Amino acid sequence: MVINDWIHVFAGSFILLSLAMGVESPVNPLFVSRYWLLLTAFVGANLLQYGISKFCPLGLILKKLGVPEIRETLKKEA
Repeated sequence: MVINDWIHVFAGSFILLSLAMGVESPVNPLFVSRYWLLLTAFVGANLLQYGISKFCPLGLILKKLGVPEIRETLKKEA
């Protein structure tokens, strides 16, 4: 997986987790506080600014950890 894939995985995971922890419902065993919805807003704001500016703090962290930026294509030898 490349950096862009990991950014989507992290964003989607954080959104789903924060929604589960922030939406009050009688059938939601994960509810903690409505303030978890602020994390959803933060992730959404970061996705918005990434779409406009192409700058992502998580991308910088992943790059320093050695995650590749582009996919290496496998060449088939016949």
